[in-house]
Amino acid sequence: MELAEIYAAFRRIAPYTHRTPLLTSRLLDRLLGKRLLLKAEHLQKTGSFKARGALSKALTLKGPKGLLAVSSGNHAQGVAYAAQVLGVKALIVMPEEASPLKKAATRAYGAEVYDRGVTVENRERVAQALLEETGYAFIHPFDDPLVVAGQGTAGLEALAQAARLGVFPEAVLVPVGGGGLIAGVATAVKALSPATLVLGVEPEGADDARQSLERGEIVGLPEAPRTRADGVRTLALGRYTFPILRERVDGILTVSEGAILEAERLLFTRTKQVVEPTGALPLAAVLEHGGGLPQTLALLLSGGNRDFSP
Repeated sequence: MELAEIYAAFRRIAPYTHRTPLLTSRLLDRLLGKRLLLKAEHLQKTGSFKARGALSKALTLKGPKGLLAVSSGNHAQGVAYAAQVLGVKALIVMPEEASPLKKAATRAYGAEVYDRGVTVENRERVAQALLEETGYAFIHPFDDPLVVAGQGTAGLEALAQAARLGVFPEAVLVPVGGGGLIAGVATAVKALSPATLVLGVEPEGADDARQSLERGEIVGLPEAPRTRADGVRTLALGRYTFPILRERVDGILTVSEGAILEAERLLFTRTKQVVEPTGALPLAAVLEHGGGLPQTLALLLSGGNRDFSP
């Protein structure tokens, strides 16, 4: 993955995505003793950064019959939106236990949701069978160069916005699931600001990326991890994303479920932003690891599709 691929993705998706703001909060800075720059991808089309990668891939396809994807929620909405832009059908394979809110939002974009008997463990097999049946084009949630390039545009924007504020981020903190977002952001950041650290954040019970980087090989989880951060319940990093993380990511921080909840609460009470648990991971890392982090931090708030159902 090279910086030029991210710029190309930016040009492709620009007409269909928001340039999300880089938010600041004096209250939050004072409370945590840091200078925080909050990249507001929860305000992106479909409520998360996933629209970037889905569009980056979809807009290169030549006359697809439809789009098919596997997702717990945010990628589902991103692909459904991309299909809407292309004027084709979308079929999304989602686990039965996935957020009802995210399923409803996916259907609202015009997609068909297939969830009967689907689990995190079997969803790829279900999707493969449906691919053969429908002939649709598959858009992987993270393990695709065009998807990674699209996600990397969030990093491009964040650095440009920080520069306009006259601020130099010493580190960028990014949630990690399959690795697509952090692979793209790390590519952009290390090309434009090599001294800036890129740090991934995972829940303690879903620390496959931390284990993988420590061991130098992809480590998979035996089953879907139990965490409120449903956007990072993937079982392993991708074969395409892992080498990028190994080369360009400076470390992985893990956080407790309590810290994730507290980060959500702080974002709502101090900045009035509704951010889902996965999007709150970077702030949770500041809460639990702040003493070992630099002073000026950019936090990638990856999504805002918060499910408030009981």
